[in-house]
Amino acid sequence: MAKRCSTAMAAVECIESGENIWVHSMAATPVLMVEALAVHAKSKRDISVLQLHLENAQALCSPDLEGHLRNRVFFAGRGTRDLVNEGRADYVPMFLSEIPKLFRRGEQKIDTAIIQVSAPDRHGNCSLGISVEATKAACESASKIIAQVNPNMPRTHGESFIQLDDIDYFFEAESSLITIETQPVSPVQQKIGEYAASLIEDGDCLQMGVGAIPDAVLSCLLDRKHLGVHTEMFSDGILPLIEAGAIDNSRKVVRRGKVVTGFAMGSVALYDYVDDNPSVVFLDIEFVNNPTVISRNDHVVSINSAIQIDLGGQVCADSMGTKIYSGVGGQLDFVLGATLSEGGRSIIALPASAQKGTLSRLVSTLDSGAGVVTTRAHVDYVITEYGIAELRGRSMAERAKALVDIAHPDFRETLTREAKEVLGLRI
Repeated sequence: MAKRCSTAMAAVECIESGENIWVHSMAATPVLMVEALAVHAKSKRDISVLQLHLENAQALCSPDLEGHLRNRVFFAGRGTRDLVNEGRADYVPMFLSEIPKLFRRGEQKIDTAIIQVSAPDRHGNCSLGISVEATKAACESASKIIAQVNPNMPRTHGESFIQLDDIDYFFEAESSLITIETQPVSPVQQKIGEYAASLIEDGDCLQMGVGAIPDAVLSCLLDRKHLGVHTEMFSDGILPLIEAGAIDNSRKVVRRGKVVTGFAMGSVALYDYVDDNPSVVFLDIEFVNNPTVISRNDHVVSINSAIQIDLGGQVCADSMGTKIYSGVGGQLDFVLGATLSEGGRSIIALPASAQKGTLSRLVSTLDSGAGVVTTRAHVDYVITEYGIAELRGRSMAERAKALVDIAHPDFRETLTREAKEVLGLRI
C-alpha cells in the first residue's frame, strides 16, 4: 500500500546512505523531488544517482554534494558534462537498448526509483507519461518506488502504466512539465534536411531525434505518403506530418497503425497530443531500440548526427577527443536496425564545419581519445550541406573521396593531402 506524504522532502526521507537511485529521466525529470533529494543527501553519504539524462536538475550538480551524492550518467548533458570531465561524476558508455537489461539481470542494483506519474485512474493505474525509456525496468527492479503524482502528466498508452499500490511513497503536487522549445532552422540545417529528405520514399519507417536538423528533414516530407515512425524519441517535428496524413503508420509491421516511441520531448502541444492517444504507444526502450525488433519493419531509415567523422567513416558522437559531450544513446541500435531492415538505410547528418567555419567536422583521423559510436562498416550515408556521401560497399579510398567532396570547401585540399600522406590512400 502506497504511503501518502505531504511534501517532496517527506517522500525522500526514506533514502539512506549508500543507495543506488534511479531518477525518471528526460522531460519527465521529477524536479521537485530532485531538489528535495539534493537537500536530503547532505545528511547521507555515498548516494549514487543513475540517470539517462536529467533536465533542470542543477541541484544534483552542486559542489556541496561531494561525498554525499554522485551522478552516474548514461548520457551527459549541460548539468553533468563538466562533472564527468572533472572526475566528479561517472559516465557509462552503453547502448540505450542494453540499459534495462542491466537492471533486470541484477548487474546494476537499483535500491530506489524516483518517478513522476499521472493521477491514478479509477482502477488505480498511474502512467509514466511522456517517458517510459529505462524507467519501467528500473521500477520493476527497485526495492522501493517514490513518486510525484502530477495531474499535468499525460496518460500515455503502451507500457507506461504502474499501479499506485506498487508505489511505496508518493506525494501529490501539480507542476509544469519540462518543455523543449523548437529552435529556428538555419540555411545550413535546411540544406542538410533537403538532402536527407531526398533519400526518404513513400512507405519508409523513420527514426530521428530532436533538434533543428531532424526538424528540417521532417519539414521536407509533407508530400510523402504512408510514412511510419518507430523511434526512441517523439518530438514536435512529427506532428505536422501526422496532421497532413503523410505519417499514417499503415505499412509498419511492429505495432501497425501506431507511432512507437520510448519518450517524448517538446512542447505542451506535443504532450497534449500524446495524452490518452492510443495511436502513440510508449514502450520499454529495451524493445523499442532492439535492432531485431526495428528490422521487422521494412524500409527503416535512421537519421542521426555526429560530432566528428573520419575519412574512413568512423562516427564519433559522444565525445570531443577525450572530453565526454553526450552519450552513446540509441544511434547504433537504429543504425543496425536499419541495416537489417529490408530496404533500410542509415544516415548520419551533420554540418560540415564548426566554430564558425574554422574547424572541419570531417577529418582524416578522429581526435585522440575520441569515442567511436558507429563503426565505419555500419554507415550507409553521410550528409552535410554540401551533399551526400554514399559509403556502403565503398573502399577506403572511395569513402575518403566521397567524404572530401561533401566537406567544407576550405578544408578539401587539406583533407585530400592528408588522405594521401597520413592514410596512404589514392584519391
